[in-house]
Amino acid sequence: MIRRYTRPEMGAVWSDEARFAAMLRVELAVARAQAAAGSIPAEALAAMESRAAVDVDRIAEIERTTDHDVIAFVSQVAERIGPEGRYLHLGLTSSDVVDTGLALQLRDAGALLLRDVDALLAVLVGRARAEASTVMMGRTHSVHAEPTTLGLKLAGWAFEVARDRDRLARAFEDAATGKVSGPVGTYSHLGPGIEAVVLAELGLAADPVSTQIVQRDRHAALLAAIAVTGGSLERFATEIRNLQHTEIGELEEPFRTGQKGSSAMPHKRNPITCERIAGLARLLRGYAGAALENQPLWHERDISHSSAERVILPDATILLDYMLARMADVVAGLVVRPERMWENIERGLGLHASSRVLVALIEQGGMSREEAYAIVQRDAMIAADERRPLQGVLATDPSAASRLTLAQLDACFDDTVVLRHVPEMIARLDAIDPARHAREVARDGSPAAGPQRDPAAPGPGASNGGEAG
Repeated sequence: MIRRYTRPEMGAVWSDEARFAAMLRVELAVARAQAAAGSIPAEALAAMESRAAVDVDRIAEIERTTDHDVIAFVSQVAERIGPEGRYLHLGLTSSDVVDTGLALQLRDAGALLLRDVDALLAVLVGRARAEASTVMMGRTHSVHAEPTTLGLKLAGWAFEVARDRDRLARAFEDAATGKVSGPVGTYSHLGPGIEAVVLAELGLAADPVSTQIVQRDRHAALLAAIAVTGGSLERFATEIRNLQHTEIGELEEPFRTGQKGSSAMPHKRNPITCERIAGLARLLRGYAGAALENQPLWHERDISHSSAERVILPDATILLDYMLARMADVVAGLVVRPERMWENIERGLGLHASSRVLVALIEQGGMSREEAYAIVQRDAMIAADERRPLQGVLATDPSAASRLTLAQLDACFDDTVVLRHVPEMIARLDAIDPARHAREVARDGSPAAGPQRDPAAPGPGASNGGEAG
């Protein structure tokens, strides 16, 4: 991944140094298990533990001859160890080390991403509570529907992020799976007991029945979870972009001092971070597609997945790390314009109350649904076309006025009735509130594992300036 979108901690997880260090952890764990079982000398293990080290430049030099990076890695480490290096990689196949090392890297990447998700979730919950009573128009098909609140919109985003967290946590847990079962997974050189000891030391699950590799359904599920999370971020970003339209002007992403929006038009404050998030989400979906293609490998394994994974696993986790951090920045600094929200509601001429008038004509006016619908639809079209308030059109229409009193008609246009359940819905955020969870952990002394969803609940850095993505 290019440096522009790579944050240091996640980039470090996927460096060559980190990859070979993870592989060396596997090799040494195997050597310790073999020494404990008496299959290699204790002095060989001592030499490995004291001398083994990774030299990325030397590995690259050897690989230019071998054209095999694992052999180059083993050769380089064995050189460093000395004569006892002949016991390194004894009984192992490349994928025992590569796939198990990859599981360690994925576990580290997952820890960073879950931390990012928790940070975004905390920001969303906080802003949802703060904007709980900020009334705005809800839109369907890009057309005014009925009023909602910004807090309710953000609360919906928060619950979606909580579901994303659940999916990511499960996927990363499943991907933290290794194997030390040999060339085709039959333990032909090292028995299951060695694998059990090694993976227990590394804190990884064992693939119950592997082939030469850990099967790629786990990795496909992980990339799918990452892509779905990216889709959530794109949904939020797209909503902010839409509400930042000049003609709407209800929200704006942060625009810092000194930032420029256009090289030609000084007035521009463009939603570039949200646009960037939307663009990067497309890459995540592409990576998920490649991961799905990696599942149907030939026989006990082929190597067609390897080249793709060298790109998609680092890139997907690096990009999602970046996107989560940037979205947290956007939500934290989101500019809210409630006065524009009220202007847009009033510009709608009360048409959003049509459903309440329909119900009132049926329940209080005694009309059939078909008759009531025809009246309200006709008057709504007159109000829209002639730019007149719907309430006034209805009040002067005998077919409606004869069925509803002025007080009953006024009640239809009282938006407080529509929003009466918002506090109850905002209160549901307690189930996923990271701050609340942290307080409960501090009080009870239970381990912190991230925000936990109540089973009874419904469902679960700095921005770059300029025009460029």
